[in-house]
Amino acid sequence: MRASEIGADVLLKATKVDGVYSADPFTHADAQRYQRVSYSEALTKSLKIMDAAAFSLCRENRIPIIVFNFFEAGSIEGVLMASRSAR
Repeated sequence: MRASEIGADVLLKATKVDGVYSADPFTHADAQRYQRVSYSEALTKSLKIMDAAAFSLCRENRIPIIVFNFFEAGSIEGVLMASRSAR
């Protein structure tokens, strides 16, 4: 919710996995990783990206969400560089 309050261009979601999955990849060996997922698709499929209210606020304010593995070396730098080059 803070991202919409401050007018953020993007929300960076640091987590223990490298993206959005159909299920928790630590407990479901058949979990599939999504390359990209729309806001509607994530809500319809009940993907556990973040709190549904916060997720909906990002959708309403057109704030992209980048999910990345916080524990992977160089991940923050990689996300920042990719974000910068996409502008």
